[in-house]
Amino acid sequence: MRYYSTRNQGNYTSSAEAIKQGLAPDGGLYVPSSRAVPFKTDNLPAGSYNEIAAAVFKLFLTDFDSADLEKAIAAAYNEANFAHPSITPLRKLSADLFMMELWHGPTCAFKDIALQILPHLLNTAVRITGEQSEIVILTATSGDTGKSALEGFSNVPNTKIIVYFPAGGVSEVQQLQMTTQEGRNVGVAAVHGNFDDTQNGVKEIFNDRRLTGQLAEAGYRLSSANSINWGRLLPQIVYYFAAYHDLVSSGDLRPGDMINFVVPTGNFGNILAGYYARELGLPVNRLICAANSNNVLSDFINTGIYQSRRPLHRTCSPSMDILVSSNLERLLFELTDHQAGVITGWMEQLMKNGEYKLDKGTLTKLQDLFWADYADDRETLQTIADNYREFDYLIDTHTAVARAVLRKYRAREEDGCLSVILSTANPFKFSGSVIRALYDSEMYRGVSELDLLNILSLKTNNPVPPGLAALAGKPVKHKQVIERHNMRDHLLSTLELI
Repeated sequence: MRYYSTRNQGNYTSSAEAIKQGLAPDGGLYVPSSRAVPFKTDNLPAGSYNEIAAAVFKLFLTDFDSADLEKAIAAAYNEANFAHPSITPLRKLSADLFMMELWHGPTCAFKDIALQILPHLLNTAVRITGEQSEIVILTATSGDTGKSALEGFSNVPNTKIIVYFPAGGVSEVQQLQMTTQEGRNVGVAAVHGNFDDTQNGVKEIFNDRRLTGQLAEAGYRLSSANSINWGRLLPQIVYYFAAYHDLVSSGDLRPGDMINFVVPTGNFGNILAGYYARELGLPVNRLICAANSNNVLSDFINTGIYQSRRPLHRTCSPSMDILVSSNLERLLFELTDHQAGVITGWMEQLMKNGEYKLDKGTLTKLQDLFWADYADDRETLQTIADNYREFDYLIDTHTAVARAVLRKYRAREEDGCLSVILSTANPFKFSGSVIRALYDSEMYRGVSELDLLNILSLKTNNPVPPGLAALAGKPVKHKQVIERHNMRDHLLSTLELI
């Protein structure tokens, strides 16, 4: 399986090179140059989570030895890293509604699924390609990717990792998870502005040929832990198959039955993994895209017009506070049958004018696969309360957005398919919002999120995850707050090049 950029099909590369580089040199995203042969409906990947992962990985990472892949999978998905033996267990709420808990990893967020294995894939890619430079992982985060990447790459030999997050744009717990991170190879800084400002700053660094040349002379090569890296996206395909396998095994689905997945969506990587699972033969009926008040994606899916120049709202689901969803470029490339020129034109329009419009044919393909709506903060908090009252089951704000949007879907569409909501974070990561949803918010005004962890635990009889409980005693190690235009200098300073 070879790869090329969504903006230039002329240069093929290996999967190892694609993972090592992260972002293509022309600013596009790496995608497989040909479609993998789909699994047959009666022969979908089965077995343990690790066995399913191996079956999926071997389709796309053909220049990796099977032994290397199996070793990486075993090192990532085990009881030391994940608190549940199923890795991504399902929680049955009703006959046609399940939660897939993606938050049993070390940072209590779904990003752990990919970022526990990415360091192993990257190290193997470096060896396969004969790379001699030290790899510098450069990552922008809206909250969860940062800590998961820091946790995955901390003290990994021959790598450094630098994470940028929007100042004031993540939860108190998310910020503490990042700023207390230990490791001799890690750097963290807050950036004035929103996530899109931060993400664009990172992309500009990747596309700065002069800077990357300077880094190369110093023995460094940039890579990414964001879902723009194929090595981040690929592991997310696995849990769609794992969910289907578990539902068939439990008797809740018959082999071949269609299924819906509901995904709280920001940068579009998580739901895009569902698209690739469908392309591989998984019987997916609809991928339901759930947005918060920053509803650029739901507007786009419903109208075909992407408009990014709009106010960005700070919401109680901060990991979705995004206006430019990078992974959407990959989907459009697939839907246009790999027309790089069309994609380049749309991305140039987005950069210049803040919007672009799909042609009718591409919009029809998009709407055949995806359904979208959004939930504001009021609906989100009400859904947390409703879900707890109905099922005695706590959900975080991002999962609640998905639950609220599924209600809207079922109210408008005649669809009897079983639905799985991707629960992307442990509710304790957003204890302030969950407390506000369930109890008298005035009583807890001014109480820190760390204190609210214990209050939420006592009130709901749910344990605080150990990784979050330990935050209270950790010193803050990373205190810098910088301007976007200073990100380049911060990078060079962190690498001791200025």
